[in-house]
Amino acid sequence: MAGHSKWANIRHRKGAQDAKRGKIFTKLVKEITVAVKNGGPDPETNPRLRLAVQNARGQSMPKDNIERAIKKASGAGGEDFVETTFEGYGPDGVAVFVECATDNNTRTVGNVRSYFRKYGGNLGKDGCLEFVFNRKGIFTIENFEQDEDEFTLEMIDAGAEDVEVEEGVVTITTEMEDFGNVQKKLQELNIEPNEAGLQRIPTTTKEITKETYTTFAKLIDVLEDDDDVQKVYHNVEFDESFLEE
Repeated sequence: MAGHSKWANIRHRKGAQDAKRGKIFTKLVKEITVAVKNGGPDPETNPRLRLAVQNARGQSMPKDNIERAIKKASGAGGEDFVETTFEGYGPDGVAVFVECATDNNTRTVGNVRSYFRKYGGNLGKDGCLEFVFNRKGIFTIENFEQDEDEFTLEMIDAGAEDVEVEEGVVTITTEMEDFGNVQKKLQELNIEPNEAGLQRIPTTTKEITKETYTTFAKLIDVLEDDDDVQKVYHNVEFDESFLEE
């Protein structure tokens, strides 16, 4: 997409998810479940759950659904998910990082490996993409109506690394250690992000041809469509004409 290339992967992923709202809810419920299992059912004392609930609200998940997910996860015999990641290369050497939460790791490994193979890629060893992505805190705020300059200064004072405003959508970037400070500042301003969390941002991006993009897009779509996959990141530099076609 046009604009800052480092956001291309996030925007593409969000656009794909917007077309699959049912899938979004499934992944949000799974994140709530993992958060409850790891830190308990009280959002006040469980920061990860608090963030998961915030993201669920940001995606317009009904309150009843959120409360039901928390109750189910905190009860005896609830589903138990293991978090795992995969690093690999798609067509033309595109770097692809996949985050999963699964109740059957054998199934997940087999599925993810098959997707890479089908679309001209292969899985790599753990750590092979260590220097391709940096973990950053990302906040996305839609329908932004505040004074842009004043807001930007407040975010930078709180520890933000970058504030980007485009077509009424604000993207705030922080270092991992400043994520909590910016989150607290947004709460003080009564601003609830539509999405917030740690993302994997490519340190450099890769240009690909239109033909490669077609295959690459199919790989990303099939990965995101898998119920065990929570998030997918890559380092492709988008050409807007590819998306229009």
